[in-house]
Amino acid sequence: MSLTGKRLLLVISGGIAAYKSLDLIRRLRERGAVVTPVMTAGAQEFVTPLAVGALSATPVYTDLFSREDEQDVGHIRLARDCDLVVVAPATANILAKMAHGIADDLASTVLLATDRPVLVAPAMNPVMWANPATQRNAERLKADGIRFVGPMAGEMAEKGEAGIGRMAEPLDIVASAEALLFPAARPLAGRRIVMTSGPTHEPIDPVRYIANRSSGRQGHAIAAALARLGAEVTLVSGPVTIPDPQGVKVIHVERAEEMRDAVLAALPADAAVMVAAVADWRVASQAGQKIKKQEGEGPAPLHLTENPDILKTVGHHPLRPRLVVGFAAETQDVEENGRAKLARKGADLIVANDVSPETGIMGGTRNRVKIISRDGIDDWPDLAKDEVAARLAALIAERLQGSGA
Repeated sequence: MSLTGKRLLLVISGGIAAYKSLDLIRRLRERGAVVTPVMTAGAQEFVTPLAVGALSATPVYTDLFSREDEQDVGHIRLARDCDLVVVAPATANILAKMAHGIADDLASTVLLATDRPVLVAPAMNPVMWANPATQRNAERLKADGIRFVGPMAGEMAEKGEAGIGRMAEPLDIVASAEALLFPAARPLAGRRIVMTSGPTHEPIDPVRYIANRSSGRQGHAIAAALARLGAEVTLVSGPVTIPDPQGVKVIHVERAEEMRDAVLAALPADAAVMVAAVADWRVASQAGQKIKKQEGEGPAPLHLTENPDILKTVGHHPLRPRLVVGFAAETQDVEENGRAKLARKGADLIVANDVSPETGIMGGTRNRVKIISRDGIDDWPDLAKDEVAARLAALIAERLQGSGA
């Protein structure tokens, strides 16, 4: 989706998440938006106007009483000469000012004077977000028509702090901005999609398990991209250390059998996207206690049994979705193994990649995939996993629309 020609006023308030505003500006400009930044005094303690201006390529506004800018009532001009106002990060302080109509600096004055849609991305300590005063302010703003994206759950900048309070990721903010500016441009609106992501952990005993190196980044990114296009996404996630994707229903599981059961419970759906790196094997009988090493003896034998094949089960299920997408993580013969998997599993598309250790793909932030279908192979270039996700989500939308489903 393009934001070409759209004028966005970006209000950056003071919090450690202000550093993410730099990436947000880059993402918005990549899509053609004109970004005009307004920074509070607090924001300037975390990022400089010089850095913000270098990325936005527009003047950065900081002072309500600027002699030059206010000669033509600059705060009113800023408030009206835009298509959308985005507040990212939105601290507890600026949310309180917005809720109570306080205008004591340029940012809060612009927000009070605007008649354009406003999108806020809260970012603060979890205790601050959960405080009844902040929750009252958020509810008041929602009732006034202010749109929210986030906050998300995760680790905080403060050591040992975790919970709901992290600012939404820049791409999620971009997606929310697009949804506000182009409410009809959501090609997956009304579609139900079930997904898997991450590894599975197959217990050996209470402290050991069989697993793999999957981080879940690619699957979680695809779930978020599908949600941004309007889909109702149910994501069945194995054990990962990354936050749940924005706007997605997440079911957390550990074992392959649990993942299969959760996927089947989520049917029927319009599409299934099976990204998880499911362990092929599990121990036939899990030990009830930790298996102890015996002096002078070799390791205790592990008797393995095959795990359920979730992709094949979905691909041949009576409630099979109209579109079934599988992943093939290979270390050799990527195309050959991908074609074989397409036929064997009953999938419509296989996203195949080489996950040999030297590629850095498994657990990394970039990916290079081949899209294998009955029509042939499309070789995509090396991309960030977010970009792979966006491309794949668009392809899924195109396939579902083309199928007449």
